[in-house]
Amino acid sequence: MEYTIRQFAQMFHTTEHTIRYYTDIELLPCRRDDSNHRIFNDESANWMRGITYLKRCGTPIKDIKKYCDLCRMEESEENLHARYQIILKQRDNAHKKLAEAQATAEYMDCKLKHYEDILSGRIPDDMNPGKWDSESPSCCK
Repeated sequence: MEYTIRQFAQMFHTTEHTIRYYTDIELLPCRRDDSNHRIFNDESANWMRGITYLKRCGTPIKDIKKYCDLCRMEESEENLHARYQIILKQRDNAHKKLAEAQATAEYMDCKLKHYEDILSGRIPDDMNPGKWDSESPSCCK
C-alpha cells in the first residue's frame, strides 16, 4: 500500500514537518512520484514504527540515525553487535520509564483514595502540605 505524506503523518500521530525532516536526514525511506511528492509504503511504515519506539525510549535522533544507518549496512558480526547494544540500552531506558510511570500511577492512586476518604467524610482534609504529619499516608507525602 502507498501513502501520501499527510496519510503517513496521520498514521503515526505526528506532523508532516517531522516526516519531511526524517526523510531529509535519510532516517526514513520514501520514494518520489513524478511531481516529486514523497510516497511512503509498508516498508516505510516499518521503519517509522521502529523510529517511533526508539523516540519513546528517549533515544536522541542522532542515535536513531546511527541505528538506521547500521541497519542499512551489510551484515557483519560487528554491525549486529552494535545494533544489539543500541537496542539493549533503549530497552533498559524503556524499563526505567515503565518503573517511573508505575511509581507515579501508584502515588496518584493513593492520592485519589485519600481524597475520596476526605470527600466521604471518613477523614479530615489533611492534604494541604502545611497540615501533613505522621498520620498522613506515606504515599501522599
